[in-house]
Amino acid sequence: MEEQYSQIRGQQSAIQRILDANLDRAREGLRIIEEWCRFGLNHSQLAEQCKEMRQELARWHSTELRMARDTPGDPGTALTHPQEETRSSIEHLLQANLCRIEEALRVLEEYGKLYNPEMGIVFKQMRYRAYTLESHLLVYRRHQKLRESLLYLVTCPHENIFAVVEAALSAGLTLVQYRDKETEDLSRLSIAYKLSQLCYDYGALFIVNDRVDLALAVNADGVHLGQQDMPIALAREILGSQKIIGRSTTNPQEMQQAIAEGADYIGVGPVYETPTKAGKAAAGLEYVRYAAKNSSLPWFAIGGIDTANIKDVLTAGAQRVSVVRAIMQAEQPALITGQLLSLLTRKRTFPQLQPKTNVLTINESTEK
Repeated sequence: MEEQYSQIRGQQSAIQRILDANLDRAREGLRIIEEWCRFGLNHSQLAEQCKEMRQELARWHSTELRMARDTPGDPGTALTHPQEETRSSIEHLLQANLCRIEEALRVLEEYGKLYNPEMGIVFKQMRYRAYTLESHLLVYRRHQKLRESLLYLVTCPHENIFAVVEAALSAGLTLVQYRDKETEDLSRLSIAYKLSQLCYDYGALFIVNDRVDLALAVNADGVHLGQQDMPIALAREILGSQKIIGRSTTNPQEMQQAIAEGADYIGVGPVYETPTKAGKAAAGLEYVRYAAKNSSLPWFAIGGIDTANIKDVLTAGAQRVSVVRAIMQAEQPALITGQLLSLLTRKRTFPQLQPKTNVLTINESTEK
């Protein structure tokens, strides 16, 4: 009988230690997310949501559970993994801690059922709240980065595409679109996946041109659609509300239609004639001037823009530009990227555009 009692007592102690460790883990992860929402995003609603969850966890963190802690005797304190030692970007840091929170809540849900049946119910509900927090946080962060991006690189087939893109990313580029209408699908899938990982490592957004299926397959940040591609609403249905959708426009009518259909950003051009748009007349600087006065969305002037003519485009009212050959065919892509970003940064004096309402609602249960 004594042996059985000792075994039961040992199990209870182990469960208490598990609950204590995971309450700490979830609270720590939430604090890390909360700090970024508060100081990085200046988003009081998301920060408050994190704080409420932390406080609710604290109410369950009883003295009995804390007293069960045995840090010197815990073999897990010596365990580590190389991925835990570094964080390559804010996105990486946020994702790692969101996963930490969700995993801890699942442990609390399951072991909590053995300690207090109510814990299983409470932490199951909180886990779904954490999933919602993750969704809204990543959407907000994604759209924030879109608004902050001044230079947009659209790739073209290139034998050293990864080296060129990485050079541009290392120089501060934060927005890349994979555009390739020639390569077979299996190769495109491989290239898109590698570019997606490269952008993730540098904390940059990755967009796929035309192909919603390819964007979905490599978990891209979004897709860019031309005038002849699928409707924005259908792309949104396939990709989900979290992804970015851009639309090419060549005149005021197409711009207003893209805005009405729910695009997240638009391409404005081609400003100059370009082989990327063979046979299409340039929209010219007049359309740039129109966009500067009338677009309610982030927009990128595009088409034949390089270091020689970018000042004219900026003078016409552009704040953001998209380039292809200027970087993809440059002997020193990092240098050109730096020069373009320097010119764009000096020009940027406009107030921040606000994200769409649906991006900020947290209480709900480019070149083609």
